[in-house]
Amino acid sequence: MAKVIAGMVMSLDGFVSDRNGDLSRLYPDFAAMQASAAVQEAIASTGAVVMGRRSYEMGDDYSDYEFQAPIFVLTHEPPDEPAKGQNDNLSFTFVTDGIDRAIALAKSAAGEKDVTMIGGPNTICQALAAGLIDELHLEVRGVLLGDGLALFGRSDRPPTELDLIDISQSPGIIHLRYRVLPS
Repeated sequence: MAKVIAGMVMSLDGFVSDRNGDLSRLYPDFAAMQASAAVQEAIASTGAVVMGRRSYEMGDDYSDYEFQAPIFVLTHEPPDEPAKGQNDNLSFTFVTDGIDRAIALAKSAAGEKDVTMIGGPNTICQALAAGLIDELHLEVRGVLLGDGLALFGRSDRPPTELDLIDISQSPGIIHLRYRVLPS
């Protein structure tokens, strides 16, 4: 059965973008990151993707998007225009009835492969609070942003126990993989 794996790149002080929404300090060499073993492993094991609407809007053409799989976008309202770059492998479904439904659809589409959640923080935190995430993969970049959009801001979510299952590094980044323990 498909595992749900949520992951994001964040600064050492816990931010996924700076105070202006800029990601450049977290992705100084995007091509090298895409070629990394961690990203290539995620691409190979992913059968479906879940993302939030803001993450979806960061792309304008998905023709060369690394995850060529069905993508489920959690949103309050689907966009007027269809996404560019859809093909036989890559499709977009806009889910308006909650994170539970988005994950259920993604699991069905993924088959035996994993469901990868790529953001944003609100989507990941909703899934974490609902107990829908099996693993949390964090890429911690060696930079202190000081302010910005936090991955784990204040929340009514109960404490979540994590079990470290892997730690590795590549230039400028620490890769942490955690199993989310049942509450």
